[in-house]
Amino acid sequence: MRKIAALLSILLVVDLAQAQTIDLSQKKSSLPMYRPALLGGGPNALINRIDTKMLMTKGQKDAAIMFNCSVLKTGELGWSATYRGTADSKALEAEVLARLANTKFVPAVYNHTPVDAIYYGTVTFAVVDGKPRLRIFSNQQPEELKQENDFIGPQPFFGLGSKFTGFHYPVDNTPVKVKGNVEMKLKIDDKGNLEDIQLQSEEPPFVGFGDAAMMDLRLAKFIPAFRNGKPVACEVNLPIFYVPKT
Repeated sequence: MRKIAALLSILLVVDLAQAQTIDLSQKKSSLPMYRPALLGGGPNALINRIDTKMLMTKGQKDAAIMFNCSVLKTGELGWSATYRGTADSKALEAEVLARLANTKFVPAVYNHTPVDAIYYGTVTFAVVDGKPRLRIFSNQQPEELKQENDFIGPQPFFGLGSKFTGFHYPVDNTPVKVKGNVEMKLKIDDKGNLEDIQLQSEEPPFVGFGDAAMMDLRLAKFIPAFRNGKPVACEVNLPIFYVPKT
C-alpha cells in the first residue's frame, strides 16, 4: 500500500502518442517495427473522458487506481479490469471503469502490423490548489512511476508468432471456484522476446494460479518496453488476476 500511495505525488503524463486515431489503411512498411498500445488524445481518449469535476463533487481526494485492458487492432476496447486502488479510491475506480467502455486507444504494432495487445496503466487523481489534476501512466512499476520516467511497460500481444491466447482460469485443481491473483517477474529483451519468467507470489496458494500464469505467458511475445521513445530491454513485475466464470 505504501508503494501505491507514492503514486499520488506524480504530476506528469507519460505516453508516446498524442493522436487519438491512426490511419489503419497505411501500408505495412509505413508503420513502425514496434509500437505499444497508447492512450492517444482527442475526445474519445481516456484522459479526456474522465469527469474530474464530478469526482471533486463526490469528494474524491488524492487517489490512484491501476487497470489493464485488451486493446484491439482497431484501437477499440475488448475488456477491462481495475485493481490495487489506494484507500478511498472507489469513486475514481468507478469512473475509470465507466469511461473505459467507449474509449479509443492507439493500437499496438508488431513487425509493422497492428495487433491485439494487453495495456497496463495507472490513473492518479489529486486536488491541487482547489483544482483537479488527473494523470494516466502506461506502466505499473512503482519506481518508474515514482521517478516520473518516460517508460511504457511491455505488452503481451496476440498472433504474429506470439502464442499468447489470454489468461485462463485453472480448471484442474479448483473444485471451489475462487478469485486468484499472481505476480510474475518477467525479463524481456528490446525485441519483445521473453528471456526469463519467475513466479513471485500467488494468492491463494496451491490452487494452480501460478502454474496457469506460467502457461499463459511462457510462449508469449511482447511489444517491448519503451523508454524515452525507444524500445528497451526490461525487467518488470506483472500482476495477473483470475476470476471464475459464473
